[in-house]
Amino acid sequence: MRPSLRRHCGRLLVPVLAATLFVGTAAAHGGSLGAGSRESIRIPTWLFLLTGGGAVGASFLLSSFVTDRLFIQEFHGWGRDAVVPARRLLVVLGHLAGLAGLAAIVGIGLFGPDAALANLGLLLVWVGWWAGFTMTTYLVGNSWPVLNPFRTIATALPTLDRDYPDRFGAWPSVVGLLALIWLEVVSPLADDPRLLATTILGYAAVTLAGAFVFGPDQWFADADPVARVFRYYGRVAPLTRDDDTGRLRLRLPGSALTDARLVDGLDEVAFVVALVWVTTYDGLVATPLWRGFATWIVGVGVPPAVLYPAALVAGYLTFFGAYWLAARGARRLAGSYVSTRVLAQRFAPPLLAIAAGYHLAHYLEYFLSLAPAALAVAPTPLAGPATGEVPVGVVPGWFGALNLTFVLLGHLLAIWVAHAAAFDRFPGRLQAIRSQYTFTLVMICYTMTSLWIVSQPSVTPPFL
Repeated sequence: MRPSLRRHCGRLLVPVLAATLFVGTAAAHGGSLGAGSRESIRIPTWLFLLTGGGAVGASFLLSSFVTDRLFIQEFHGWGRDAVVPARRLLVVLGHLAGLAGLAAIVGIGLFGPDAALANLGLLLVWVGWWAGFTMTTYLVGNSWPVLNPFRTIATALPTLDRDYPDRFGAWPSVVGLLALIWLEVVSPLADDPRLLATTILGYAAVTLAGAFVFGPDQWFADADPVARVFRYYGRVAPLTRDDDTGRLRLRLPGSALTDARLVDGLDEVAFVVALVWVTTYDGLVATPLWRGFATWIVGVGVPPAVLYPAALVAGYLTFFGAYWLAARGARRLAGSYVSTRVLAQRFAPPLLAIAAGYHLAHYLEYFLSLAPAALAVAPTPLAGPATGEVPVGVVPGWFGALNLTFVLLGHLLAIWVAHAAAFDRFPGRLQAIRSQYTFTLVMICYTMTSLWIVSQPSVTPPFL
């Protein structure tokens, strides 16, 4: 890497967000972990969305001026081997921490307090794991293979070690991810500790059965949706695992997304699009627009049990269809003989930056707000807080603008990664730039959708 670029990338500023929190209290029975706290923006929505979409479009125009292939390759190829002292000891401690966490979540979920905010097991899952830990996978690196308690258990058990059918590919993980998000939305998993613990035990049974038949390596590499989510998120992070040497490498954030082998097959493209869609769906059903639409649909006779899964599938097909059309348009505009499928595979990894940015915007405020509750109930996990009240963090009003910034940063990173992928795929400069037109258009649509959801006040989804 060039010295000036190295110095520039080394000047990172880590803001201290904890100092911005004010801690209040909430009744132990007066709150749901599924409830959000977004407030609507005070500027015209159309102006806000056009500004966000225009920022993504402008970033594409700016990146188009960077046509030096050597610079692009040097930028994304920079890396250093990360030295991890006492690595084996850390792995063992990670295994033990994962097993202890699983035991605590299930045990406290089954035998702890009924109130959502007072149950440490429930807080560990949604605040500590799905919000906090997930953020570390794309901000730092993916440590789930070490912490994953199901894999630790499966590795210690015997296995039939049958060959995983190639025709299955990543499709089980696509279906599994959509099913998990649907279950999270339509059921009181964020409110009912008993139901959450029972669901985790059911998931463990399915996972261990699959690992028993196909072996842990094949199951968690191909079929398990959670492992695939964290593995893909980990490619956004600066700390990644080198596929050839197995060593940990320190790279610039998002650089690993340009690796051509990251997405290999239409099934993996489908999973990447699903990951973008489920984060959108999770926020969409908590908007006033969805509440009005769902009320009208149910009013004309459509059962809620049909509405929610139908919207999940229809939205996913819309997202996937838009992306597929973008791949076809890229092939036509670039005048390439490369198939639409190959282009869809090559340009899918940048979408992971979009998913990471939206997850951060959706869950950072959630994590900071409820982390004090988890710390308060930790000393007495089975009895709950002695006073009957649980502290809840209150973020300042300007935090909403920070959430919007996270969405934009994810999309801007996606634009740059797509630019690098185009120059890696096509030999001609003009051809590489033209291939990005339709993908940029789809990203602008994704951006405006995500920004609109983040800008809306959060409400409880109706009929659930």
